Amino acid sequence: MAVSDADLIRAWTRVLTLSRVKAGTMVTVLTSDGTHPQTLRTAETALALLGAVNSRLYLPPVNAEKSLSRDPLAYLGTTPLTGNPAAIAALKASDLVLDLMTLLFSPEQHEILASGTRILLAVEPPEVLVRMVPDEEDYRRVNAGADILRGGRTMRVTSPAGTDLVMPLGEYPVATEYGFSDEPGRWDHWPSGFAFTWPNEGQTEGRIVIDRGDILLPQKCYVQDAITLTVEAGFVTRIDGGVDADLLREYMGSFNDPEAYAIAHIGWGMQKRAWWSTLGLYDREATLGMDARAFDGNFLFSLGPNNEAGGNRTTPCHIDVPLRNCDVYVDELRVVHAGRVVEETLQYERGAREAA
Repeated sequence: MAVSDADLIRAWTRVLTLSRVKAGTMVTVLTSDGTHPQTLRTAETALALLGAVNSRLYLPPVNAEKSLSRDPLAYLGTTPLTGNPAAIAALKASDLVLDLMTLLFSPEQHEILASGTRILLAVEPPEVLVRMVPDEEDYRRVNAGADILRGGRTMRVTSPAGTDLVMPLGEYPVATEYGFSDEPGRWDHWPSGFAFTWPNEGQTEGRIVIDRGDILLPQKCYVQDAITLTVEAGFVTRIDGGVDADLLREYMGSFNDPEAYAIAHIGWGMQKRAWWSTLGLYDREATLGMDARAFDGNFLFSLGPNNEAGGNRTTPCHIDVPLRNCDVYVDELRVVHAGRVVEETLQYERGAREAA
């Protein structure tokens, strides 16, 4: 259903306020050919109402000749900021960048964040943005999950379908996405809602079964025939199954990059207003698929780059896979049971953090 400008302006006002935008805040709105016009105009209206100093920066799209899809995450690497010091300087001079074009996995973004500039990505359709306006409870739940990860040494995931994966932790930082950017140098994504980290290099072992109904991204499809991934020393070494496995194998092989098969970020979804079923209601080019990534209780793992965490892998291939019906353990603590977040575990961690 269409969203009124008034509703989207109210949503933007809420998110921008949580992102500490006030009179005099320097904000640059980053746009490209795929920027949603209603999202852009309502963002700029909300910025004006809050008294922010607003600029708009347009950058042309890149990588069309290399990507097999129109999805902005289908080919990573060179960005519109590559070799563009003037644009980088403008973004570094901003307090907050509203990314309405999808700038991810790039050294330029790292440079901007290192300057203290905050970045908030918002590229989902307006009705998705309005449904998942972040709030303080999202912040508390996600940070409770992050606290569990920070204290953990091993994540293990099992499922009735046959997943049994062990991922040692500790080399890489823990990250959070709760939907607003409220600290210097912070990147976040509206909408979202999950805590995640990266496993120790070369140490993940086991088996992942992508079962019927699980989702592949950027393919934005529900798997029809189970795909089995064999993981050895941190890399997928086999992809077995039927036609879905063939499709995944050929897609990943098209990059001709062994780093594409590395286990990258791992975590679980905690957004109660996101739904597994929503992806089936949209044209594939209409959404980035954040419902699929964030719905409560999924185990989300990725394959490909880890430069967002300070690692050295910069492969252009990035696969996100949210799995249903898993049990997720951090050390001996079960944080997800049968595809549902264990609320008592989050409440315990929240209480311990607040007491401290």
